[in-house]
Amino acid sequence: MDSQNITNTNTEAKMLLSHAKTFRLHTGNLVNRSRLKKKCPGSPSEEDLTDTLEFSIPEATDAITPEEREELKVSVKLFLRESGQSSIKDAVEMACQTLAVSQLDSVIIAPPGPSDGDSQSLAHLQPVWEELEALVRSKQIAAIGTSDLDKDLLEQLYKWAQIKPSSNQVNLASCCVMPPDLTAFAKEFDIQLLTHNDTKELISADTFQEAVRAGAQDLNIGDWRLEWVLRYNVIVKSRGIIKSKGYLVSAKKTST
Repeated sequence: MDSQNITNTNTEAKMLLSHAKTFRLHTGNLVNRSRLKKKCPGSPSEEDLTDTLEFSIPEATDAITPEEREELKVSVKLFLRESGQSSIKDAVEMACQTLAVSQLDSVIIAPPGPSDGDSQSLAHLQPVWEELEALVRSKQIAAIGTSDLDKDLLEQLYKWAQIKPSSNQVNLASCCVMPPDLTAFAKEFDIQLLTHNDTKELISADTFQEAVRAGAQDLNIGDWRLEWVLRYNVIVKSRGIIKSKGYLVSAKKTST
């Protein structure tokens, strides 16, 4: 790309980001990474300027057809950057729309960390869990799970929750062997223990802003905040293989 095209692209990106209030990105199906193509949007007109910018790679997006839905399991892990019930609902609805399904088979929540000096508590989890329960009742989610809860906090959540957690992920980076008390509690109450090696935040606020700045040089992007990152996996039940996987990302502008 020559210097003039780069200048034009930066100008267009600045125009779009300056007007937008919400930014959403879909990586497309990363299983088909070889199909990904870098595309630059056309020059925006006044009609193109919207409050929500949505970027995706349709060539690499595999929507699920009604005929194949019963053969597939759609699993999601939602990483929240900050507390906000509307963020959970927005993320679930975007995932359903992206994959062309009415319901996600399972959603595991990774809530935002507590404030400095505080520890994770039931009170910290309750608003998030209540929103997940509402989405189960509306049949947008079939099962809900947690991430990185120790036995005591998982027990507190289980006793309080109206819709019980069906699973709990444990990070093997900090725990090479499942704690015996957690294993015993999960077995007693039929909670599936899963493992993961995710970092606490898939994308930091600084990394996100650096990425946006790289696409729109000289633009002040300090008022953009990352809301959530959602990772989805679509698995063929009978074969246990991943048909598609990808990420959805949402950010909002804090100032108007």
